[in-house]
Amino acid sequence: MTAKATYTHGHHESVLSAHQWRTVENSAPHLVEHLRPGLSVLDVGCGPGTITAGIAERVAPGRVVAADSAETVLDEARRNTAPLDNVEFAVADVHALDHPDGTFDVVHAHQVLQHVGDPVQALREMRRVARPGGIVAAREADFGTMVWYPDPPGMDAWLPIYYKVARGNGGEPEAGRRLVSWARAAGFTDVTASASAWCYATPQEREWWSESWGGRLIRSSVADHAVAGGHATRAELQRVYEGWKAWAAAEDGWYSVTHGEIICRV
Repeated sequence: MTAKATYTHGHHESVLSAHQWRTVENSAPHLVEHLRPGLSVLDVGCGPGTITAGIAERVAPGRVVAADSAETVLDEARRNTAPLDNVEFAVADVHALDHPDGTFDVVHAHQVLQHVGDPVQALREMRRVARPGGIVAAREADFGTMVWYPDPPGMDAWLPIYYKVARGNGGEPEAGRRLVSWARAAGFTDVTASASAWCYATPQEREWWSESWGGRLIRSSVADHAVAGGHATRAELQRVYEGWKAWAAAEDGWYSVTHGEIICRV
């Protein structure tokens, strides 16, 4: 894994639509019981801020810092948290956070560690800025657990292409299963692990999910990286997209992905 990774997905609408769907309820179930009024929270890699908003509502009047590596994404987070008065924003690199030791009660990251060059160093930094007695929480998809039915032509190619693109950019698509190992390597000794899943099966869910993932394979920076890296041609990516759309059109279509989760006591 490289010291510095390239964010594979970019910020095309096909990507942001998936990020904007995320909430505390559907994307941070392991964290909910640890949130209470008055806590201070750092939300690392906050993206469009939809999870941040749910966190801020639960810890108000506690302070929440929403951090991301891209200023343009923080603009969207500001819009999505506009009604709240306890959220601040910061451009940040999770490998070197700009906060003193022991600043936050909770440090949270969702779908971040799979994209960074050094997830262990990222967790060390998250641990450093958490106060003694606080927690560090992370949740990561595991692409090796993605399963679907039916399996039309084209769908079989998308995961091998994505693995090559993600790992070529310094990321790890099987991050979910590695969270406990990474946390222990970062110095945590009190780690609680869990797992939960997203499932898409209704016609509306299938259409949306196929456009999010099939769409990013022809329109987003995922496609650009795939072609530039020699992992697929535009014609091959188009075939993958058509496979996604055929899956979405199937009346018995079903898709699931499992996420690894950790709560680490500091």
